[in-house]
Amino acid sequence: MRLRQSRREEPEINLIPLIDVMLFLLIFFVVTTTFTRSSGITLDLPEASTRPTEEREAPIEVVVDAQGRYYVNDQMVVNKQIETLKKALQLAAQGKNRPLVISADANATHQSVVTALDAALQLGLVQVSMTTRQPEGARP
Repeated sequence: MRLRQSRREEPEINLIPLIDVMLFLLIFFVVTTTFTRSSGITLDLPEASTRPTEEREAPIEVVVDAQGRYYVNDQMVVNKQIETLKKALQLAAQGKNRPLVISADANATHQSVVTALDAALQLGLVQVSMTTRQPEGARP
């Protein structure tokens, strides 16, 4: 008895219904989306002949030299202790929240700079920046 071999057909995924569903969803979202029109208010602003001046307080300058000594506004701090540095910063700040600029020598220890940052943080001086310089021959 000879049996005939049956052909196996490869299963196919019919994409046409999927495309129809996606098109239906796209049309649904386009139709149901509300487009808001923002109304602009026209203002006629007054003119001024002078620019307002912005009063900025001079920043407190802290310099850390290669030996780890501190200078606050060009005045040398007596020792390298954080308490002494905090007292010098308090005198320089005069009770105000002034900006602080830290300039450290390239050979200064990391601990000296961190101590200066820590003293500023403990006093609540949050506007802290550090100065750097560009290497010679570098483009601005």
